[in-house]
Amino acid sequence: MAEKNPHIGHRQRLKNRYLKDGIDSFTPHQALELLLFYAVPYKDTNPLAHKLLDAFGSISGVFDATQEQLRDFGLTDNQIALMKMIPDFSRLYLTDRTSNSSKIVQMDKLCDYFISRFVGRNEEYLYLLLVDSKLKELYSGVVSRGSINTADVPIRKIVQLALEYNARYVVIAHNHPTGIALPSAHDIDTTNMLFHALHMVGIRLFDHIIVADNDAVSLANSHYKDLIIANDIET
Repeated sequence: MAEKNPHIGHRQRLKNRYLKDGIDSFTPHQALELLLFYAVPYKDTNPLAHKLLDAFGSISGVFDATQEQLRDFGLTDNQIALMKMIPDFSRLYLTDRTSNSSKIVQMDKLCDYFISRFVGRNEEYLYLLLVDSKLKELYSGVVSRGSINTADVPIRKIVQLALEYNARYVVIAHNHPTGIALPSAHDIDTTNMLFHALHMVGIRLFDHIIVADNDAVSLANSHYKDLIIANDIET
């Protein structure tokens, strides 16, 4: 008599359990196993889930791994795309939830505003926020990717966008993916260069936020030596 395959119906049982009890009832490898159903058809994904967790240490470690690391591990492009979608969609979800229809920016909560915008980013990004005199958001988006220093920050592009949108205040933010949320000498030099460039056209640099994981530091409120930024609102 043929032995019954123990995995028959396993996928559906796991999906039903998720729909009934939610992801909190799952261990990390079970949650990853469930997710892998959508990129690995017809196979038992439990061994792959265990191997991924062993290799990268945690669920977040798997999702934060680079495409090259996942490819070297042996994942296909479809599987890599699924892994990378999770932090990307998490960031979209968090950003959308923290947005508001009036687009009035709470300038005293800029650290909270930016933390969600760097979720899952494992290399440096420079984010630009433009605000008018009534503190309404005019523009918000990534303007640079890669090392953030005086040579790489697109100061001309930032000034041009600020003029194009008729902004009164400019806020920039960048992340330290593998460090802590403290400014380097390059960060301070870049901030001062941008301050002067904007000042020449009558626009104020309000703040420069540095993000690392779930922490963020406002340079304007940190009183670092030689930093000329001042983030008071004109009335």
